[in-house]
Amino acid sequence: MSFVKFVQCKECGLTYGIDEIVNRCKICNGSLDIILDYQKIKEAIRKSNFFKQKISHWKYWMFYPVNRENKVSLNEGNTPLTKSEYFGSAFEELYFKLENLNPTGSFKDRGSSVEITRAIELNIDKVCCASTGNMGASIAAYCAKAGISCTIFLPHKTPKPKTNQIKIFGAKIVRVKGKYNQALKACERFSSRKNVYMVGDFPFRGEGEKSVGFEIVEQLKFNSPDWIVCPMGNGTLIYSIYDAFKDFFKAGLIKEIPRFLGIQAEGCNPIVKAFEKNLDYVKPVKKSKTLASAIDVPNPLDGNKALEVLRKRGFAGSVKDKEMVEIRKELASKEGIFAELAGVASLAGALKFKEELNGRVVCIISGAGWKDF
Repeated sequence: MSFVKFVQCKECGLTYGIDEIVNRCKICNGSLDIILDYQKIKEAIRKSNFFKQKISHWKYWMFYPVNRENKVSLNEGNTPLTKSEYFGSAFEELYFKLENLNPTGSFKDRGSSVEITRAIELNIDKVCCASTGNMGASIAAYCAKAGISCTIFLPHKTPKPKTNQIKIFGAKIVRVKGKYNQALKACERFSSRKNVYMVGDFPFRGEGEKSVGFEIVEQLKFNSPDWIVCPMGNGTLIYSIYDAFKDFFKAGLIKEIPRFLGIQAEGCNPIVKAFEKNLDYVKPVKKSKTLASAIDVPNPLDGNKALEVLRKRGFAGSVKDKEMVEIRKELASKEGIFAELAGVASLAGALKFKEELNGRVVCIISGAGWKDF
């Protein structure tokens, strides 16, 4: 059972049925939102033993647009929320949400679980995906679990550890000259020509990634932090976490929604530029250059969604590659947490803008260090 009313375009408002296969709006190519029935969700929570269950990704099934009976899972989620000792002295309270400890080493596993469950419900046996590496590895693993074949399109400079991880799960890799957006175009052409189900930073993935936010609330005993600091590539994660707090708020589970700081690499920061220029939309950057490959996305799919969150409840900022490199070393040597460069963008940003962050701050450590080391 799922509690979905319909799927709606964020840009033009056009609606689609939940059974339609659509990743972007067919009219304006806008991002899509899945609209839930919160009254039914409240009833489901009331009738269940929700508050007695241990934290897990699938505990929050009533907020997902798939049926839990069909779930494809590698025991993703329930990642630690760790209070910082070394860096914490610069804040009232500082926590790390350790998404690097998911099964394939990144937060992407949460979205893959829901996306591949959706594929199973549609009787799909072949999928394709464009990725900077982390999502490709995650999709490959969940497809292996589900018995689905997959083809992953990667930028030609994808770090070798990520490429090897994808290979070991049995996926086919197609190298594309250029960045993520060139890989995405190649994947779209392949999907259309071969009639293969395309997955990626689309609405079903975003719905799965909401559990980062759900868990933070529960780990703080159903209290919201004051700030969430999140790396941004496509912008899907920060919007998904905001959506999670909004879901819990509408379901009556929390009283406040936190504020958000979105962080991009200075060498690839289209969302930050849009925020700083007071634009209502995100313009692609023509050239990008950053060592943080996971967030090297010149034309972010969910950039407008991320911008919406930051306009409503926060702000955006950039960090230099040098800052991320230094912080990664400190985080590992002082707190024993090994993260990839994109994964420490949040901490680098929190330290850079610490004067503007009050109260309890949670930094999302999005991926494991061995992925680009």
